[in-house]
Amino acid sequence: MNISSIIVKTRPENYDAVWLNLKESELCEVHFGDKEKGVIIITIEGECVEEEIEKLRQIEEMPFIISADMHMSYCEEELDKMMEDIDANKTIKKLNDEKKAEEIEYFGSLKGKY
Repeated sequence: MNISSIIVKTRPENYDAVWLNLKESELCEVHFGDKEKGVIIITIEGECVEEEIEKLRQIEEMPFIISADMHMSYCEEELDKMMEDIDANKTIKKLNDEKKAEEIEYFGSLKGKY
């Protein structure tokens, strides 16, 4: 499952119509907006990237929408695959073997470390 956030832009005078069109479209969930700026934040879901892109294309074609840009995307399958590749016990052992907690120096910035 993929989930992506979209920033939709419209003119302030068209904000209410765009909000309603998005709500009624069943393409997305409408979460937040700023009428004065003509910005609406939505999320779309899809089984694959292609499905999300198709929904985004349909949203872009709605009346009064100036732009609809994907802002962030999350892919459940990618996260699951990454978690399978991580051996937590091995990672913890490596961290513990490298240095003891009391030996770690903190400089407040990596710039000061070198």
